[in-house]
This record gives sequence, C-alpha cells and structure tokens, in this order.
Amino acid sequence: MILYCDTSSLVKLYIEEYHSADVHILVREADIVATCCVALPEMVSALTRRFNNRQLNQQGYQALLQSVRNDWRHIVSLDFDELLAANLAERHGLRGFDAVHLASALKLAAREQVSVQFSAFDEQLVRVASAEGLTVVAV
Repeated sequence: MILYCDTSSLVKLYIEEYHSADVHILVREADIVATCCVALPEMVSALTRRFNNRQLNQQGYQALLQSVRNDWRHIVSLDFDELLAANLAERHGLRGFDAVHLASALKLAAREQVSVQFSAFDEQLVRVASAEGLTVVAV
C-alpha cells in the first residue's frame, strides 16, 4: 500500500499532536510513503514557526530539522500537475497547497496499480479528496 501524506499528516511524525500515534501506525504499515515536493519546505516552515513562537527550544528545533531531512530520503517526493491543482482550487475552493497536495496524490493514484491511501487533517481537503475518488485514512 502507498500512503500519501500531506504536510498536516507528516508533521505529526515530529510534533506530538492529536492523531500522531495514528500517523505513526499508518507509516509503519505502508509499503511506500509519498508526498508532494512542497511538503519539505512546508514542514521546515511549520517547525520554524513553532521555534519562533518559543514552542521549541534551539536544541529540539535543530534535532527535529535534522530528523526531517534524514527521513526525507525515505519518502517518495512527487511533482504535481499545475493545471489540475488550479482546477481543483477553483472547483472546490481549496487553499493553494491543499490543491497542490491533492493534485499530486491524484496523479500518483492514476498511474499506480496498487492502493493509494490519502492522509490529511484538514476537513475540507479530506472531503474533497474522497469526492475525487481517493481512499482517505486517519481523520
């Protein structure tokens, strides 16, 4: 099984949040974990915001950044179809990066012969992903 994680899902691997344990289980059970190429800068941004808001100390922040960069080698980083993302944003009123993640996951699902499961923690994105035919997990 291929697990597609958007950034809200991947962050739960590094920051203890509600559903973090669920995401850890999903990742362990997946044959492949995939995401869009925009997830890495999004994750670094999310961690940096927490550091700047004093939710992380310097040592913890640096350790998390290093873990993210080390783990990135084991995640399949995908491109996306800009026109599809734009159409999804217009059709469903999605935020830009949500449309980008969904376009990336749809592109993956269209070309693979195995099951692709979609993990995200934004209600609108999950609803739209399901409406677009993806199997949604961990909400």
